[in-house]
Amino acid sequence: MGYRGLRECVSDLERTGQLIRIEQEIDPNLEAAEIQRRVYQAGGPALYFANVRDCRFPMVSNLFGTLERTRYIFRDALAAVNHLVELKVDPSQFWKHPFRYRDVPFSLLHMLPRSRSQGPVMENQIQIQDLPQLKSWPDDGGPFITLPQVYTESPKRGGLMNSNLGMYRIQLGGNDYQPNKQIGMHYQIHRSIGVHHAEAIEKGEPLKVNVFVGGAPAMTLSAVMPLPEGLSELTFAGALSKRAIRMVRNKQGLPIYADADFCITGWIDPEQLLPEGPFGDHLGYYSLAHLFPVMNVEAVYHRNDAIWPFTVVGRPPQEDTAFGAIIHEITGPAIPSVIPGVHQVHAVDAAGVHPLLLAVGSERYTPYDQERKPQEILTNANAILGQGQLSLAKYLMIVAREDNPELDAEEIEAFLSHLLERIDWNRDLHFQTCTTMDTLDYSGTGFNSGSKLVMAAAGPVKRKLPTVLPESGMLPSGYSDPRICRPGILAVKAPAFQEQNTDLRRFCSELSLTHSFNQFPLIVLVDDSKFTATNLNNFLWTVFTRSNPASDIDGIEAFTKDKHWGCRGALVIDVRIKPHHAPPLIEDPEITRRVDQLGASGGPLSGII
Repeated sequence: MGYRGLRECVSDLERTGQLIRIEQEIDPNLEAAEIQRRVYQAGGPALYFANVRDCRFPMVSNLFGTLERTRYIFRDALAAVNHLVELKVDPSQFWKHPFRYRDVPFSLLHMLPRSRSQGPVMENQIQIQDLPQLKSWPDDGGPFITLPQVYTESPKRGGLMNSNLGMYRIQLGGNDYQPNKQIGMHYQIHRSIGVHHAEAIEKGEPLKVNVFVGGAPAMTLSAVMPLPEGLSELTFAGALSKRAIRMVRNKQGLPIYADADFCITGWIDPEQLLPEGPFGDHLGYYSLAHLFPVMNVEAVYHRNDAIWPFTVVGRPPQEDTAFGAIIHEITGPAIPSVIPGVHQVHAVDAAGVHPLLLAVGSERYTPYDQERKPQEILTNANAILGQGQLSLAKYLMIVAREDNPELDAEEIEAFLSHLLERIDWNRDLHFQTCTTMDTLDYSGTGFNSGSKLVMAAAGPVKRKLPTVLPESGMLPSGYSDPRICRPGILAVKAPAFQEQNTDLRRFCSELSLTHSFNQFPLIVLVDDSKFTATNLNNFLWTVFTRSNPASDIDGIEAFTKDKHWGCRGALVIDVRIKPHHAPPLIEDPEITRRVDQLGASGGPLSGII
């Protein structure tokens, strides 16, 4: 059977050598977070912090730090959940291979949550100030819950089956919040909780909210699963934990997850907003302070043996990378049934997930009187950008499976080469301007505002991608240090960005189709070409987190015809840091020295970091 609660999971991981205890006092202000980042990067074990400064509760992190450990945690149910997804794709498989799907009926039995009159989480009551005050980055606006399970129900319909369980960051203090009475809640406009928020506004009533922390790991994973709207995460958690989720009836508010380690109950005034943030986020930069809803706290509960789970986000990869990997394993096979004609979608973690999406679609249209080109995959692209969290994609690169049936979108370098060999910059760029984009992405024209670009490639190879610098060719004045990032991709150091961006246009206008650098189909203008070209992850992070397609793309011999933009030569992307960008995340040197000591000989992290 799966774990009923967090302590069962922690004990099992410790027993099997996948978790270590740190008995030395650890400060939740920056130190715990840096330990977590360092251990994750080293591929280390889960961490149990037994002695947390100024807090009675132990903390645990890195539970999902490797894909192997994540699979181990869900080992009892993962196969059955995968079988459920397979049957969604093709229900007829059940009758063709009934023995393979013999575990499915038992999973279905666990999917309906069960109501209880009481539960362990209700054993004690405290205040917000008694919770671990975890701060991850020096300029964070206060302490945050980084693995919350935020539970709401539809104000119109109500009930467990009309609920949403999401992971939206929670700020416990700082800014203008009243201590112990108010906490901040940051969620993006496309999330399901936003539907409940809108219903509360329509009804003119507060939105009731419960925040669970801990409990079965299945609840944590369910909170980040991209489930279809209207499907309760509680049912998925029941299937994944092989136990029906137990919910405590609460006459004064929403049901409470019985086996959670902590629960904060309260309500949101839909009209009340206060500044939330800054917060070091998963794109590798701070998300800045903005107005977001406020949760008014009614009560804070915890069980007797409560453990506070946490994670840390920052420039990927981080622990949430394993979340993405296991989600892809579970949901990937369902993509063709959800978006017909699309065979694979890969959100690139190293680029911050939402900034870059790679996809493989079908190009079955067979025109008789013209060259083969993107047609059906443009329909695929529109469908992708209309799907839930996929709609946040800023760059969508899509190719035709028919050109290489073996191409895998997770093989990023091979995918980029495939696209660059075939794409026609005259024809195959499709912009969406003045549109919404990821709240956490500051490369656009304003908060939640920016542009999108679809790059589509289908047909025969058009060019051979260069892998060495040309022996001749002068760069425009002020540009220097050209370096090859990947086949066909050149990074050029550009002057520091000024308030008015004339450098991009000048660079493109001073190069011609006959220039030796024009043999590279993609040129990126950067602050540091050595850093950008050092490895694939640096290239992906720099290019796709620091550019807004509509304003930062130009090209050699660019043109606009019938409102379509294209270029006859190389595509050029300006990915320099600009004044409106959010600052990147940098560790505190003093904290780094302290963590170094923990990894020294004789320290609790010796041999790990």
